[in-house]
Amino acid sequence: MPIIKKDVLVIGAGPGGSIAAAYLQKQNYDVLVVEKQKFPRFVIGESLLPRCMEHLQELELISEIEKAGFQKKKGVVFTWKERTFEFLFAEQFTPGFTWTWQVQRAKFDKILIDTVQNRGVAVNFEHEVVAVDFSDKIKKTKVKDENGNYYTVESKFVIDASGYGRVLPKLLDLNKASSFETRTAVFSHIKNHWKKNDAFDSNKIVIDTIDDDKTWMWLIPFSDGTTSVGVVGNNDSIKKCAIDPKSNLKPYLEQVYTFKRLFSKVEFIKEPSSISGFSIGVKKMYGNGFVLCGNSTEFLDPVFSSGVTFAIESGMKAAKLVAKELQGETVDWEKDYTIYMQKGIDVFRTYVRTWYDGTLHTIFYADEVRQEVKDRISSVLAGYVWDEKNSFVKKHARTLENLAKVIQMY
Repeated sequence: MPIIKKDVLVIGAGPGGSIAAAYLQKQNYDVLVVEKQKFPRFVIGESLLPRCMEHLQELELISEIEKAGFQKKKGVVFTWKERTFEFLFAEQFTPGFTWTWQVQRAKFDKILIDTVQNRGVAVNFEHEVVAVDFSDKIKKTKVKDENGNYYTVESKFVIDASGYGRVLPKLLDLNKASSFETRTAVFSHIKNHWKKNDAFDSNKIVIDTIDDDKTWMWLIPFSDGTTSVGVVGNNDSIKKCAIDPKSNLKPYLEQVYTFKRLFSKVEFIKEPSSISGFSIGVKKMYGNGFVLCGNSTEFLDPVFSSGVTFAIESGMKAAKLVAKELQGETVDWEKDYTIYMQKGIDVFRTYVRTWYDGTLHTIFYADEVRQEVKDRISSVLAGYVWDEKNSFVKKHARTLENLAKVIQMY
């Protein structure tokens, strides 16, 4: 069996893998990326957060992405029972980027990995990791190529950025059930048939609560005259949509208040799909010569668009720590990686939980919300979930719950 020797093997060519490979290449390490699928490929998670821009800027990737002309994102609008609440990233507590992009992931992911490849990183598409042996100092990873042939990658370190594929969690028995109840998302892309509505701003995504506070819809406008739409929940209507998305998503969308207000009709340009049980965790994020990043660590819920942000954040953090270790420095993976990433994950976990239990609805749709509160929550929604100067980060659960209680008293 052929043997390929590299400093680092990265599993997965999505944003986390691309960011990790870009950083390590910049540090002059010999990196191989293996990706099971062929790019471009369709995937959801199309709304970035401003925090992502910090890392894209550091790796000099922004100019390459700008050429694609993606729709800029400057905020998010929440709607519920004809009520509206808007967050603008320009109005946030934490200093940082005040905008990002709404992207078709097929195009965005390909730009990232193509740029990494053009900088000298080897990338093998349609190659699948089938086994690993991490018992020695040199890690051995068995890979099958698109023709069914096998080879072994010998590397000093392995970064798993395989996303929903969760390669190492499966091979090393690291998967852990999520504390969230099982939910389903049904989604597609539609052609824009906007009604004349001067109030609508394509620089913002829309999150619309449907029926109750546990079922919701996203609208993510793109720059090419199309929009990503999706419905998330766990009720019978969503399950019916998931069984036959092609037949049931269109009539479901047509009854949603915000959709009816903005669109004159539904015209799919991509066949509707569904995914269920997407929330999942891991027993540990790192081990002897390997680290997990992106959705290979933990995926919470799509409601606050945290998926790509965590992929990019963890990809960069993992790559920096791997580089330190390869340079002979001592790395405290528990403190510098697991605890660091867990802090951000825990903040978003609280916001997801309080979204579904109605706490955030109480806050968002109060008769009056102080600008200071909006600014601090806006920073969270922008992805700045490691800024402990922000009370809505440092004491996230207590602050949200106390605020909701005060609002309910008046």
